[in-house]
Amino acid sequence: MKKILVWFLGLAFAVLLSGASREVTIPFKLFKLKNGLTLILSEDHTAPTYSIAVVYNVGSRDEKAGRTGFAHLFEHMMFQGSENAVKGEHSALISQNGGSLNGTTDNDRTLYFETLPANQLDLGLFLEADRMGKLAITQANLDNQRNAVQEERRLRVDNQPYGKTFEAVDDLAFDTFAYKHSVIGSMADLNAASLQDVQEFFKRYYAPNNATVAIVGDFKTDEVLAKVKTYFESIPAQPAPPRPDISQPEQTAERRKQLEDQSRSFRASTSCTGFRQAIAPTTIR
Repeated sequence: MKKILVWFLGLAFAVLLSGASREVTIPFKLFKLKNGLTLILSEDHTAPTYSIAVVYNVGSRDEKAGRTGFAHLFEHMMFQGSENAVKGEHSALISQNGGSLNGTTDNDRTLYFETLPANQLDLGLFLEADRMGKLAITQANLDNQRNAVQEERRLRVDNQPYGKTFEAVDDLAFDTFAYKHSVIGSMADLNAASLQDVQEFFKRYYAPNNATVAIVGDFKTDEVLAKVKTYFESIPAQPAPPRPDISQPEQTAERRKQLEDQSRSFRASTSCTGFRQAIAPTTIR
C-alpha cells in the first residue's frame, strides 16, 4: 500500500512539473458595444456550465475625502434588488438554478460574478443587466446596508486584535488620498452618506462604459454576443468618470508610527521604507 501511495504521489508530482513548463493559451474574442461596454467571450465546452464576471472600473481609490467606503457599500447594495428582481431574488434565483455567486471590492475595481448551468445563460445576463441599469437605490436599502457595512467594520477592524494595523500602514505609506484610506471606509463617512451621494456615485461609476463583462463556458460566441446586446446595449452610457490622482512622491526615509489598542491593550508598531510595507514585531504590554 505504501509503495502504491509513493508511486501515485510521484506521478502527480511529475504531471505538475510537466504542466508547469507548458504555455497555457485561453482563446477569447473582444467586443465593444454601442454604449461603451467591453465584452470578453471565451468558449470552453469542457463542462455544461458558464461563468459571468462583471467588473466595474471603480474602487476605494475613486472615493473622495469625507466620502469613503462607497465602493464597498455598493458591493452590498447591488444585492438589494433591482426593477425586475426584488430584494433577495437575485441570489435566490442563482441558487435555485444550481449556481453560485459573490462580489468583491478592492482599491482598484469592483467585481460581481456567477457560475450557472449552460442552459441558464439568459438568467445570469438578465440579472446582471437589470442591476446595472435599474438598481433599487432607496433610503431603506441604504440604511440597511450602511448598518451591515458598519457591523462588518466592527467585526473585522475595530474589535479585531491588530485590526487597525493595515489601515495605519496605508496611511503611513501613501501620501495621496487614493490609496491612503481603507476599502471598508470610516464610520463617520458611512454615517454622513446621503441617498443623493450614493445615487450620484452609482450613476457615475456603474455605467456600461465603465464596465467589462467577461463570460467563459459552454456556449456559442455569436449567440451570446446577440444576447448580451439584447440585455445590456439599451443601458445608457454616462460621462467618463474622473480618474483619481494615484501618483506618489518619492520616499527616501523610514516612516514609523505606534498604535495603542485600547480594547486589547497591546502596542503595535509599523514602519514603511519607500513603498515596502512592514509590520514590526508587536510588544504585548
